[in-house]
Amino acid sequence: MKILFVHQNFPGQFLHLAPELSRLGHDCLALTDLGNQRTSATETLKYKHTAQPVDAAATRLGRNYTQMSDRGVSVARAALHMRQQRGYVPDVIFGHSGWGETLFLKEVWPEAKLLIYAEFYYRGRGADVGFDPEFNPPTFDQVMIAQGRAGHLGQAMLHADAGVAPTVWQASTFPAPLRQMLDVIHDGVNTAAMAPNPQASFALPNGQSVKTGDEVLTFVNRNLEPYRGYHTFMRALPDVLKARPKAQVVIVGGDEVSYGSAPEGAKGWKDTILNEVRDRLDMSRVHFMGKVPYDQFTALMQVSRAHAYLTYPFVLSWSMIEAMSAGAHVIGSATAPVQEVIQDGVNGTLVDFFDIPAWSVALIKALAQPEQFLTLRQAARQTALDRYDQRLLLPQMVNFVERHGPKG
Repeated sequence: MKILFVHQNFPGQFLHLAPELSRLGHDCLALTDLGNQRTSATETLKYKHTAQPVDAAATRLGRNYTQMSDRGVSVARAALHMRQQRGYVPDVIFGHSGWGETLFLKEVWPEAKLLIYAEFYYRGRGADVGFDPEFNPPTFDQVMIAQGRAGHLGQAMLHADAGVAPTVWQASTFPAPLRQMLDVIHDGVNTAAMAPNPQASFALPNGQSVKTGDEVLTFVNRNLEPYRGYHTFMRALPDVLKARPKAQVVIVGGDEVSYGSAPEGAKGWKDTILNEVRDRLDMSRVHFMGKVPYDQFTALMQVSRAHAYLTYPFVLSWSMIEAMSAGAHVIGSATAPVQEVIQDGVNGTLVDFFDIPAWSVALIKALAQPEQFLTLRQAARQTALDRYDQRLLLPQMVNFVERHGPKG
């Protein structure tokens, strides 16, 4: 089949799927934003999209749809050029619905099967909106804004032939009629690379190294922000460091905003939250790494004695399952995305997202008594192998595409 992937940050979630489909003999092509600098072995074309300023007063709750549909128009024009100038007609289009890119592709290629990577459906209640009253107060305006943000996601699914979501909970955020269109297939993690390693070591910024068996507490996210519980973790840290004078804390993540809003007067949350507790921390034992290459992340998960992962009811991070695959003891927030994977006391530890004293206690115990959690760490690794191994899930994703193709 001729398969077109559409993703503004390609390869994104198609990192492993596109090469695998090519290996199996399919003719794969990608369409991505001109500003995307990521490389791929898949032939990639680029569309130019210049975001226009949106008058919030004029568009009100429609401003998100305006932005997303504007991008959809840019993609559709590029698609029309591909059809008219290159004679290109795909059998299957597989696109991420998050940025509006797939909205009008059926107008260009009505004969193609349109598949959607359906990552999340914004809801006024029951998910991230209003979950954290400190940073996201549960007002009725917020409910309406969230519903407004779902407009393009619903339209994308209504025009599609089928969709796929990475977790059961993320699929459940979609309204029932759309949920019926979704398969649940996780992207999978590389359990062969992300495996326990007794010889692992990780270099700290001060020139020292930590190794497997050392007292290392880790926290990892793309960006350090409330959506991923950075504030809860940092507020729990003073008691942890006081109780564990030899512990080293390694924090990975950028200082931008992936989700939610930036703090007033700053681009990110790192220092805003850190400044609350800085005078109660031994900063010589708290190491902010920024963003790190994948091999360093792998080594860090292999040396971690306790790994804290928190999230609002929102998209689940790959990094949590990767940490489990490496045999880390994950102390996770008792929120729906995490609870789908971690069973408290079986393959990890769950703590109420907002209970800072409970976080301190759980982290101290994990650092002080690692031998008590050996079977739990082994179970975490087994969970990754049984349910999230890329070697098991990639064939399922291939089957999803082939099954929904024109001959499927």
